[in-house]
Amino acid sequence: MSRVAYVNGQYVPHSRAAVHIEDRGFQFADGVYEVCEIWNGTVVDMEPHLDRLDRSLRELSIKSPMSRAAFIRVMRETIEKNRVKNGLIYIQINRGVARRDHYFPSANVAPSVILTSRSVDPVKKAAAGAAGIRVVTTPENRWDRVDIKTVGLLPNVLAKQKAKDAGAKEAWFVDNEGFVTEGGSTNVWLVLPGKVLVTRPADHGILRGITRSTVIKLAEAKGFRVEERRFTVDEAKQALEAFVTSASGPIMPVIQIDDTKVGDGNVGETAKFLRKSFYETAQLTKLEVAGTMPSRC
Repeated sequence: MSRVAYVNGQYVPHSRAAVHIEDRGFQFADGVYEVCEIWNGTVVDMEPHLDRLDRSLRELSIKSPMSRAAFIRVMRETIEKNRVKNGLIYIQINRGVARRDHYFPSANVAPSVILTSRSVDPVKKAAAGAAGIRVVTTPENRWDRVDIKTVGLLPNVLAKQKAKDAGAKEAWFVDNEGFVTEGGSTNVWLVLPGKVLVTRPADHGILRGITRSTVIKLAEAKGFRVEERRFTVDEAKQALEAFVTSASGPIMPVIQIDDTKVGDGNVGETAKFLRKSFYETAQLTKLEVAGTMPSRC
């Protein structure tokens, strides 16, 4: 089946989906995005993701292109048209199309809105979680506002490619004091003795991951103590276990950091347990929204 994309009020074949060459997302990376997991026909943690999308828009002074109800309607239509039961839905909002100029365009320029959705094989996803991943470390070189989920991801792309070239799956950014910040597309966690989980505070130095927040709730409900503090690469290498979280993961065990095995080099029991229990705590939304689809944002 051919995939379908939503672009500025219309559903079009994915292969022909496009924005204007002077769209500011293309020219300046002047836009924001969100990714939600679709699990067994439900959208995982949809409302927190949309709340974060609203925050990102406010931080960049991009006007919201449509109401929350309209967004949910378009999300449902996009998922249905692509027949996705297990997979992802991607939302991107750019400031819009205007003559190339560093200054913001006039207020009457409409934001560009793009949604796509694709299936992910749950069997392959489960197999990846059972096997765990390797990560490499790389110097932190991003701008200071990574708490905003913008499409300006070139440092992340280069870091992820560094990992791929090394035969790894993810790269961890390390600041100039030797502390791990976050992954190229994930938040980072350690498992320490005494049912202690450690993850960096979600201040402006990292993205406040929605899956991260859900895992904190889950872990505390299951009797773990969560410490939100900085940690070094050396501490991570000495941890009992490590894992990363993301919407697409959602919990992925880490079995090796650079050339050092984590624990015994196998997926640990804590990561297995949290991965198995994740959907007990996540908000699972079955999209059944009445009303008409907005024709243009």
